[in-house]
Amino acid sequence: MTDANLDAVAELVGLGLERREARWLVEEFLPGADPAGRTALAGATRRRLEGEPLQYIIGHWPFRTLDLDVDPRVLIPRPETEELVDVALGELASSASLAPLLLDLGCGSGAIGLSLLDELRSRGIVATLVALDESRDALEVARANARKHRITNVTFLESSWFAALDDSLRGRVDLIVANPPYVGEDEFAGLDPVLGYEPRGALVAPDADGVVGLGDLALIVREAPAWLRPGGSLVMEHGDAQRPALLALAEEAGFVDRRGVDDLSGRPRIIAARRPA
Repeated sequence: MTDANLDAVAELVGLGLERREARWLVEEFLPGADPAGRTALAGATRRRLEGEPLQYIIGHWPFRTLDLDVDPRVLIPRPETEELVDVALGELASSASLAPLLLDLGCGSGAIGLSLLDELRSRGIVATLVALDESRDALEVARANARKHRITNVTFLESSWFAALDDSLRGRVDLIVANPPYVGEDEFAGLDPVLGYEPRGALVAPDADGVVGLGDLALIVREAPAWLRPGGSLVMEHGDAQRPALLALAEEAGFVDRRGVDDLSGRPRIIAARRPA
């Protein structure tokens, strides 16, 4: 970083930005001495000081091996969701399928599904993905990310969960992954205001079975077995208080090898369950 850019970082810190965020903005918008870069940096700084997420301002963000384009049409990729990909890869490693079929429900930016395809590709495994989202805008972002990373073995489908899937896929899917909405309506009001910039429909879910925000998670658990092949797995992200209800639902739905996985901060975050072989 040049002396001029270091001075720019110090200037942004003086305006109230954290040093690492100031550095990221300078590296993104002021790579050289172009006066237009100064104007862009000033605009980006103003947006950040007003509370807009850094990821939307920059317009892209790293997720595992991918640099994903992101904007307010999709959720911001988060580290705990990267851990979900690890769990999903572990489920596939114990599978007998050499060319697995994957479903990414509520795909958003494509973070989970495209990461799986990319990392499986690096291991010499050619998987096929169906990425679904009820938001046409989100699907546009996911398609752009697939093109950006030259990932072609994916089909994008506008669908509310399983609703628009072709019946020919029933009983054929090796892995279903999902990071569905799991925040309750009242709960959302008390969370970080920065979440107000993200698509509300990707965050807030109805209550179900007496559990806050469980509605979409419960629907997926109940309907997933019909689409999974024998021995196929479901891997989902969930909220802190939802694991007991989800494991009980998975048992009712006939899943075996039901387990919860905590994230790196020790919070309940992921469940994995398998259809009997």
